[in-house]
Amino acid sequence: MAHATVVIGEARYAASIITGRHALTADEPAALGGRDAGPAPYDLLLASLGACTAITLKMYAERKGWPLRGLEVDLHYGRGEPRGRVERTLHVDGDLDEDQLARLADIAERTPVTLTLKAGVDIFTSLAARPDQAHVEAALDEALEESFPASDPPSMTRPHDLDAD
Repeated sequence: MAHATVVIGEARYAASIITGRHALTADEPAALGGRDAGPAPYDLLLASLGACTAITLKMYAERKGWPLRGLEVDLHYGRGEPRGRVERTLHVDGDLDEDQLARLADIAERTPVTLTLKAGVDIFTSLAARPDQAHVEAALDEALEESFPASDPPSMTRPHDLDAD
């Protein structure tokens, strides 16, 4: 199952993304008030679709033993009514015949991310309870007390106390 965590703080629109062992930054372009510190959300959506397309087609060609040397997937997103539209163009590098090229185009229409986008996906949003700060501090105090009990007598004496006798 895929998982990502996105955190945004004081910096205007720059969001830190952690997914697996990878860290990314998303941001809005300067024209929209961001600092352009990373791809915008729709750019990341297109990147996901393009990566899935390229990887799936490369795997398929390898499995078939086809001479696919490389592949470039060019994507553009436009907002339309009632739905958006993605234009995807495959630039194939290799000595593939017309049937093989047609098969790659057909497979591109059925990559996992393509099918997810075409079918839509249910999104369920929930709010996590914001912890009460006093409750958090009490829990922290309790954990510290268990680790370092206040009733333990100090075991350290100062050197000048030894000379007092």
